Amino acid sequence: MRFVTFEAAGVARLGLVEGGEVADLGAGALIDAIRGAAAGLAQAAKATTGQRLPLDGLTLLPVIPRPGKIICLGLNYAEHAAEGGREKPDYPNFFMRCATSLVGHGAPVVRPRVSEQLDFEAELAAVIGRTVPRHVERTSALDYVAGYSCFNDVSVRDYQRRTPQWTIGKNFDGSGPFGPVFVTADELPPGATGLAIASRLNGVTMQSANTRDMIFPIDETIALLSDCMTLEAGDVLVMGTPAGVGFARKPPVWMKPGDRIEVEIEGVGLLANPIAAE
Repeated sequence: MRFVTFEAAGVARLGLVEGGEVADLGAGALIDAIRGAAAGLAQAAKATTGQRLPLDGLTLLPVIPRPGKIICLGLNYAEHAAEGGREKPDYPNFFMRCATSLVGHGAPVVRPRVSEQLDFEAELAAVIGRTVPRHVERTSALDYVAGYSCFNDVSVRDYQRRTPQWTIGKNFDGSGPFGPVFVTADELPPGATGLAIASRLNGVTMQSANTRDMIFPIDETIALLSDCMTLEAGDVLVMGTPAGVGFARKPPVWMKPGDRIEVEIEGVGLLANPIAAE
């Protein structure tokens, strides 16, 4: 199943994607539907209002507009670590995003007035479907994943490098495209492995890799996080980006107002956003 969160008359609504149309499931949030994982999603899919809308005409929101936690991985593809002069990590480089940074498919990514170093990062997002017990075994970790989406971990590079921690450069408003659709885990290979992932800037391919290249796959990431914290339904794991980002190019390639950036993941979808000035 595939779901979207869309806005109508100022209200967030949940929709079931069927071909090029969306069955309106009424006002509500995906985070409520995924509680109970597959059973909760299947029940939500039956709650259609009967109204069907063209997908192309909808104002899409982030698939989960306000996750409880957004946990990101840095340097999770070996070639990306190398292009930044880093060694392959022995433990994930975790950092956090906040919900105010998120935007939906089609919404502008905002280049802030304080920087021109706006960079793209194509990433896979995994959404937790139910509470993960502490110290969960890796062999059962994927049982707690409800589904997947596309994410663009847009980075303001000069701010990212101002401190040893990356938080400030990863949390500018309008810098986290998330969507367009949420795909249930049963539609993809376990852990969403073996999927082509790419970014395109103004139609030119910038990144091209495969999710099997992740250093820390989703099951291992969940197990490691469960040693530290409780993961809950609706929490989002953003799984790192492959090589080809703008800062590593010579000369660097920064996104500017008027550009269009796309993130595409095989079997998941295509996330596209224009770039606008603050």
